[in-house]
Amino acid sequence: MKIKVVSQNPERAEELARHVRASGPGLDVQAAASTLAGLPAVINGSKPGLLVLDEVDAAGLDALARMAQAYPEVDAIVISSEQSPAFLLRAMQAGVREVLPPPVTGPALQAAVQRLLRKRGPGVGAAKNGDVFAFMSCKGGSGASCLAANFAHMLSTRDGRTAALIDLDLQFGDALVTLSNHRATSNVAELAHSINRLDADLLRASMVSISDTLAVLPAPEELSQALEVKAQHVEAIIKQAREMFDFVVLDVGRSIDAVSLQGLDMARVIFPVLQLSLPQLRDAKRLRMLFRSLDYPTHKIHWVVNRYQKATDFTLDAVEQALGAKSVTTVPNHFASVSAAVNQGVPIEQIARNGPVTKALRDLAQAVAPADAGHKGSWFASMFGNG
Repeated sequence: MKIKVVSQNPERAEELARHVRASGPGLDVQAAASTLAGLPAVINGSKPGLLVLDEVDAAGLDALARMAQAYPEVDAIVISSEQSPAFLLRAMQAGVREVLPPPVTGPALQAAVQRLLRKRGPGVGAAKNGDVFAFMSCKGGSGASCLAANFAHMLSTRDGRTAALIDLDLQFGDALVTLSNHRATSNVAELAHSINRLDADLLRASMVSISDTLAVLPAPEELSQALEVKAQHVEAIIKQAREMFDFVVLDVGRSIDAVSLQGLDMARVIFPVLQLSLPQLRDAKRLRMLFRSLDYPTHKIHWVVNRYQKATDFTLDAVEQALGAKSVTTVPNHFASVSAAVNQGVPIEQIARNGPVTKALRDLAQAVAPADAGHKGSWFASMFGNG
């Protein structure tokens, strides 16, 4: 749950925030120095679920009432020396959940926050533990970036779950333009510059929102910026994203370096993508040797044959034998729909809702995140359930 603690005194805001953080695990608590008149700026862009407001007087309740009309989903706990019945009634009318008299002790504030969390329901205060998936090209032009982007989109359309797409193809990444024509205000490299300030608000502000359930952190625009991103930056970004999203999809490109290896290490499943040609299969075998040298378990690697057509020189059985894989996933060749989606900057599903590529990605999303939460025994769960 996201909580903003607001006080005109910055030190006081930080002190109260420390108390609130101790209320339970997984709370995203931020302090803000602001007057109550500045509440819209505090709320916009971060949309906390709870505000803890210090030194609220009668005039401040008017600002709270306006906030409650604009953001009825945001709860408030206020600290006020005014405890008259009339003030308390006005506070309730303004949507305030509790009014605490000063001086507020840590246990008293924590108890108030915990009562609100219990009212909101089980698990509200818990951070997510998002699943991480990485797509990697066996060779340039395999279509891994397009699959990664549309796979993330598919995951984000299932059961209200949320997905983040992080473009770690730092030199030539184009994950954002695959899904949207929105301009990015930040990217992986710029976020790395502020890594010491990284929190949920900063990460969300650095991403491009594709929908209510899908956001993209783009690769840098300038090639020189790619060199500024280090493995420890990627580790921190992925960890923060896991706390905010149900799924985190990484497009790691094709380069093998500290940055891409960090992403691969943190992924539960790696999807190496190849096409059925001798050069691509040769590079796929090289990747297989790398994965073995890194001691990745076989269930962590799931090979994907993109633009698959039956009339080729290689059979799927031959590919499976060459890669030592029990099975591979195929995504059919359907140039028209994929090209139209990429050129328009929209998910493939919007171009060809029932097309063969859409169906293949939908099946993969269903295997990863079954619509039936009680689903047991899928082939994906049997392969990766213990990974």
